[in-house]
Amino acid sequence: MSNPLGVHALVWVGGTSPADVETAVRQTKAAGYDLLELSLHDAVNLDAAAARAVLEAEGLGIACSRGLAFDADVSSADTEVVARGEKLLQDSLQITHALGGTHFTGALYSALGKYSAPLSTAGRANVVRVLRDLAAEAAGLDMTLGLEICNRYETNVINTAADALRLADDIGADNVTIHLDTYHMNIEEDSLDAPVRLVGERLGYVHIGENHRGYLGQGHIDFDAFFAALAEIGYTGPITFESFSSAVVSPTLSNDLAVWRNLWDDGMDLATHAREYMAAQLAKHA
Repeated sequence: MSNPLGVHALVWVGGTSPADVETAVRQTKAAGYDLLELSLHDAVNLDAAAARAVLEAEGLGIACSRGLAFDADVSSADTEVVARGEKLLQDSLQITHALGGTHFTGALYSALGKYSAPLSTAGRANVVRVLRDLAAEAAGLDMTLGLEICNRYETNVINTAADALRLADDIGADNVTIHLDTYHMNIEEDSLDAPVRLVGERLGYVHIGENHRGYLGQGHIDFDAFFAALAEIGYTGPITFESFSSAVVSPTLSNDLAVWRNLWDDGMDLATHAREYMAAQLAKHA
């Protein structure tokens, strides 16, 4: 398989303390994955040097993701709020680099939560300016940014692949890529395959998640069509399994993502099943 297969750290642990990171890395390796995705919402507790050492010891890749907060939101029209969001993004980019990662992705363009009104013209202009500057900084580090497309209940900036492509065009940087997530696509898109073809060679990162964020194949998402489309466009980038349950609670992110119930209790069983499921889909459409 040419695609690195990853798993989100929240399958294992809720935080990013040294002990949490070591647990996540060792479990990710034991489950047979190539890459760990770490959310930077808890970055204040992260020791990047120690985390990089354990990642390298286990031979794992790293990708980092995050969204913003309403008091640090680059899609705001308030310049002070935008400045706080811009600082969070800059710090997170540097942390990703310090960890040895080249992919910094997520809802980099807004807070992660339900908005009460559409995105303003001024707010969108702020998103473009901030991400254009961040892309230039990332390019100097040989890194890419990912615009993760999230559903309408988590952002008002981009909800579809077409939205994301327009935003990326306005940013105008070659290292700004599109990040598709099957969980969000299931809510917002007409199909699971057409958006993949629409994005094409600009696809830089993929999240695989079931419609209820539980075990793959136990919901109603058409993964067969999605993986067939990935093969059709020749996508060779990371494919990361993302799932959340109240069995593992992040101090901040669980509330942002409305993780209210147990969809699973055994992270290792969930993760090994997901890896086998994704590998089988890749093999089927090779």
